[in-house]
Amino acid sequence: MERDYGREIDEIKEQIGEMSRMIMQANQRMPKRGDAKPLQNIRPMRNMHPDTRISELMEELCEKADTDGNTGAVTYFGVFSSGGRQSNWIRHQVDTDALLKLIESNTAGKVLACIGSNDRLNMLLALLRSPKTAAQLVEQCGYNTTGQVYHHLKPLLAADLVMEDGNSRGSYTIIPHRVQGIIMLLAGISDILDPQYTQGDWAQEAPHEEPTDI
Repeated sequence: MERDYGREIDEIKEQIGEMSRMIMQANQRMPKRGDAKPLQNIRPMRNMHPDTRISELMEELCEKADTDGNTGAVTYFGVFSSGGRQSNWIRHQVDTDALLKLIESNTAGKVLACIGSNDRLNMLLALLRSPKTAAQLVEQCGYNTTGQVYHHLKPLLAADLVMEDGNSRGSYTIIPHRVQGIIMLLAGISDILDPQYTQGDWAQEAPHEEPTDI
């Protein structure tokens, strides 16, 4: 039996046409960003980044925070690779009210006090680059004895930032799920020093005063 190629092609064209109509109808039903209700408490920031995907994420954050009635929201992601190890992280729409509570509970103060010395930061830097033994930390961090190393290493171990490396006896390394926190803390310090990527009007509006008759 011979195939009727003309008829088959016509059927395929008809199916493609039907699919196109369905897609157009679906697109018409989807809400457009421009049709969204105006935000009440947060002013949307548009086109902040040359990559439209990033700018759209910023708009979503503004809408999310306004809808939830929060002070704001944060999205961040990154990758860090060193010493043959890699850490990737993504956090989306983190409530800034929850972040501010870390100050109220003194959690932020305790963490910063634990790592807030140049000796411990240098030790974290060395361990971020690759696992180290106490002897290697003596050499690379400028200590005189391993006793000095353990003096600064002990609070980092107690804070669950550093652990013994299971692949190399006597070596220490950053706990994998703590890497992102250290890198993001440094990113925050970088933003404090150079706020060029920030937009918005932080100045408080002057209170409106009614004119008085003289």
